[in-house]
Amino acid sequence: MTITSPPSPPGLPSSLTYPDAPVGSLLASGAAHFGSRPAYVHGDRALTFADVGTAAARFANALAAHGIGRGDTVALHLPNCLAYPVAYFGTMLAGATFTPANPLLPPKDLAAQLVDSNATAAVTFGPVAAALDGVREHTNLRLVIVDRPIGDLGPGQVEFQTFHAEAPPDPPEVGLDPATDLAHLAYTGGTTGRSKGVRLPHRNVVVNALQAACWGSGAVPALDVDGNPRLDQIGSPEEWPVRLGTGIGINLTPWFHAMGTIGSLIIPMLTGGTVVLHDRFDPVHYAADAERRGVTTLGGAPALFAALLACPEFHTRDLSSVRAVSSGAAPMPMEMFRALTNRLPNAVISEGYGLTEVTMAAVLSPTWHSGTRKVGSVGLPVFDTEVKVVPVEGGDPLPRGAHGEICLRGPQVMTGYHQRPEETAAALDDGWLHTGDIGVIDEDGYLSVVDRKKDMLLYKGYNVYPRELEELLVAQPSVLTAAVVGKPSADVGELPVAFVVRAEGHEETGEAELMESVNSQVLPYKRLRELRFVEQIPVSAAGKILKRELRAQLGPPPGQSAPA
Repeated sequence: MTITSPPSPPGLPSSLTYPDAPVGSLLASGAAHFGSRPAYVHGDRALTFADVGTAAARFANALAAHGIGRGDTVALHLPNCLAYPVAYFGTMLAGATFTPANPLLPPKDLAAQLVDSNATAAVTFGPVAAALDGVREHTNLRLVIVDRPIGDLGPGQVEFQTFHAEAPPDPPEVGLDPATDLAHLAYTGGTTGRSKGVRLPHRNVVVNALQAACWGSGAVPALDVDGNPRLDQIGSPEEWPVRLGTGIGINLTPWFHAMGTIGSLIIPMLTGGTVVLHDRFDPVHYAADAERRGVTTLGGAPALFAALLACPEFHTRDLSSVRAVSSGAAPMPMEMFRALTNRLPNAVISEGYGLTEVTMAAVLSPTWHSGTRKVGSVGLPVFDTEVKVVPVEGGDPLPRGAHGEICLRGPQVMTGYHQRPEETAAALDDGWLHTGDIGVIDEDGYLSVVDRKKDMLLYKGYNVYPRELEELLVAQPSVLTAAVVGKPSADVGELPVAFVVRAEGHEETGEAELMESVNSQVLPYKRLRELRFVEQIPVSAAGKILKRELRAQLGPPPGQSAPA
């Protein structure tokens, strides 16, 4: 069953008209409409929308003066900081391609991405600049810009502010084709294998930012007097109480991740929302700052909300200003959804589903107050997006209620993997992206993500979905968080094994007790065969559970020796 015409947000059309514009035009619009409003706040420093517009234009001109422009790739090897939006939008205005690099990447992986993307310039910062410098000779980098350098700069390095301070404040003239010129060369998270470069033209980025922003604010795309994209918020305040130019949110999602880049770096240029940056996640500080600043939105991955719910400070602070909670990167357990609903009764709590391969988002829960949000579902396809589920082995779309691989089609789907034609052909079929995720569409068209295809276990020929077991574990009062993976078995295929972090005050809970609580609620072939208590579950910077690391703890498959 293919869902092509989801219910429209109230008062909005089912399809949007997207301007043929480059990403830099979103910055021009934001700077013009929200000029003196703080755009990004970091500690006691802030950049207004106008500040970002001027600084990014200077940065673009400085890149051009160094011969970096259309067809070149600029790597941002940075944490979330005030240099990031300047460098990102400056790269866009210069006509170059942005490739985000996790600043904590091991040297081998960093070098591989820089080589694969053919980056000729990079922006890094003091504490990790040495790591970049250590692999530079193996890359094509000819320019390295260092924010907050430690010690003296090396050959071919320039300090961030010095680099662009004296450059002209007006954007350079760059002729771009939004449909073909790459804005992003983003790399997959690598939670199940090696990272691949995802090719995203300017049109993809602008379209997906508009899809998500309009869905989340009750708006439609429009053009300002200069021809730049803006939002026209036609939805009612009763449905969308956070109006354009009034939102405030704390962001911990890395900007090198798709959810961070689109959701909290780009979309604020359309909505006029203020993004408050925290260097690290401290639940006590987070709750206090949320109260002090009167935040309207909380956003992140389930791991963030789990920590907040476990923090007493989160339950005592005045968070009545919060009107929206958005979760992504991984499925939110049902118990967590219910707990957040009880704690934040004024807020609409919504989940979303997307991948780097669809720029960011493809399916979102209703964000309007009268919308139906189903616990366990990630929602409905956004504007102009189709969703279907097909058999894992391939074939025609399955009927509603049947489990299968999720496939997506829409204007935000990537053009392909960088320099990997075979993998592109395997992932894209007639515009449909095969996601590798297992899902089910219900009778109302709502999608639920059951699991990753690669995480699904086969026990005696039966499909076992780890998420079902994880939900049952997290529902136990003694469990803070949990993950289930398959342990290879020569006799039965794979055995479900749980890794569990105990909740505070439940240190005496035993393995047998927990396993019995879960196993009594599932069919025999789904039962947990082993449970291990751990101090923490490994997650990526974006909040996704790194199940490959858990599998590695189980040892090699039968008949294989551990790697030397």
